Amino acid sequence: MTSIQNFATTDPFADEPNFGGDNGISYIHIRIFQRSGRKAVTTVEKLPRDIDFKRVLKYFKKTLNCNGNLLEDENLGTVIQLQGDHRKEVSTFIIEEKIAKKEFVKMHGF
Repeated sequence: MTSIQNFATTDPFADEPNFGGDNGISYIHIRIFQRSGRKAVTTVEKLPRDIDFKRVLKYFKKTLNCNGNLLEDENLGTVIQLQGDHRKEVSTFIIEEKIAKKEFVKMHGF
């Protein structure tokens, strides 16, 4: 007799599982928020805690020619905030520096 696996119950509102394996990486979220007019802010959330956030922020500020800062959040941990729309550049950096694989980086926004 065959069993049907498609009818397993899952909670769609539960927290996302940890797909990163041993190093504890879950999804990294890159979001864009519209400020005013043409101005935008890019945020990078849920980065691994073992990276040097100040060094990464300094690299982004220098290579992307923008300003930015670090925010501390209880739920999200340390969040990198950059002025402007830099979703593609940040995603490329995260993948090339092997901070996370491509399937663990999610971009949000319009």
